[in-house]
Amino acid sequence: MSPKQRAIAVPDRIAAVDLGSNSFHLVIARVVDGQPEVVDRRREMVQLALGLDEDGGLSRGARDRALACLQRFAQRLRGMPPAAVRAVGTNTLRAARRARDFRREAEEALGHRIEVVSGREEARLIYLGVAHTLADDEGQRLVIDIGGGSTELILGERFEAREVESLYMGCVSFSLRFFPEGRISPAGWDRCVLAAQQELQTIAKAFHARRWSSAVGASGTIRTTEAVLSGLDLGKDTITRKALETLVAEVLRHKHTRKLAYAGLKPERRAVFPGGLAILLALFDALGLDKLDTSTGALREGLLFDLLGRASHEDVRERTIEAFLARFRADEAQARRVEQTALELYDASDTEAVVNQADARDYLSWAARLHEVGHAISFRHYHKHGAYLVDNSDLPGFSRDEQALLAFLVHAQRRRFPDELLEPLRPKVAEDAVRLAILLRLAVLLNRSHDPIALPGLRAVWKGRRLQLAIPRQWWEAHRLADADLEEEARLIDRAGPAFALELVRSRDREDAPGDETVARRGLANRAKRS
Repeated sequence: MSPKQRAIAVPDRIAAVDLGSNSFHLVIARVVDGQPEVVDRRREMVQLALGLDEDGGLSRGARDRALACLQRFAQRLRGMPPAAVRAVGTNTLRAARRARDFRREAEEALGHRIEVVSGREEARLIYLGVAHTLADDEGQRLVIDIGGGSTELILGERFEAREVESLYMGCVSFSLRFFPEGRISPAGWDRCVLAAQQELQTIAKAFHARRWSSAVGASGTIRTTEAVLSGLDLGKDTITRKALETLVAEVLRHKHTRKLAYAGLKPERRAVFPGGLAILLALFDALGLDKLDTSTGALREGLLFDLLGRASHEDVRERTIEAFLARFRADEAQARRVEQTALELYDASDTEAVVNQADARDYLSWAARLHEVGHAISFRHYHKHGAYLVDNSDLPGFSRDEQALLAFLVHAQRRRFPDELLEPLRPKVAEDAVRLAILLRLAVLLNRSHDPIALPGLRAVWKGRRLQLAIPRQWWEAHRLADADLEEEARLIDRAGPAFALELVRSRDREDAPGDETVARRGLANRAKRS
């Protein structure tokens, strides 16, 4: 049974936490007729990016602000199950050195797992959040989001993002760089706009060629700009080129950010407003925009809809896996055979009871289907090639952590266990990864002939970190090559260490359970990190 066929209970309440470079956001919604209805919303300007130094280190002050905010968020999330909450970190956590250490503290403060998403995945989620606030019209739309550390541009139709880009420029980073200590000068402004234009140069032509019927802006900088323009009677719910140019001249007149006392501009946002405004002007110029409408939807709303999609069999990750298989022309029949065997082993051994991740079965399914994509590069070391493709490709719907887990499983299907790919995983995830890898290795070996063969009823049981697998002796004797392969596999993996083990049990018949006296024992082990 594939993940998309599994029954998943839709939570009554769901929540999204957005750990942005400038602000942290919490949105809680109750689910009514399959749609999120917001019941609580909280935003705090943490300005995490202000604490990021040139070497990628986070200052103690930024860490403390972030952890205190997450502790307050945790009070609102108390009692909500892990499957009902998604928390993601964006550009600053992508760029931060030793982000894993901070994330561990942050997860303890929040009480929920925090994922770091790629820029392109951030863009997809932003588009999803914006699209659900707009009319479900046909035609292509452009969505723009200027964050604290990055700017996302997305072209899409209806609820589907078609082309996404994430650029390394944001209101915090550019304000610090071009308006030091809040000083606003014409020279600094020109350098800021030019730097933004240089970032946009590589993608502007491709976006121009795609055409769009409407352009929409989301999140802090754009919505703040619209609010300031509204307070100056220069427009409402939309930003025009003329109004934007008028505002730019007004801002340059003030010389310092502390003097930017406009209605709609909160005092804590003044210091980062010029950098965001310069990026917005550069976007108007590079993309030939005359006006930009604004939307209340953003990344956090996209997270809510993505959560609902996962629970209602509309998981974008399923489509991503299928598209990836088609792209690299994988042997679909073999992928399905290995998947079926792996999931039978998972269910037969009650692996669900001994893993930490609620969606571990899904990852085994996806890894099984992806296990041969490396053949597109070369049969030699195809497991390594496949892991590289999985880890370094854009996989919509997957966070960086999730891609790292999939990459480990694809690599670990044969030969030695790749300890270096376990290193980025959390300890508990690493333990789950090894259990899943053992099941995947067995599924690959049992289907090594690439032909449909009648597999025996697979019965297994986990005893701590040891898996006992019972296969009827009659089947072993009829499939000597599979027997030899597993013997060789046992010797190969036995050299890896004592953390995990597999006992191969040759049972007398199909009714014998694991632990039958007629056994051939071989240790299968891995130096996985212990939780």
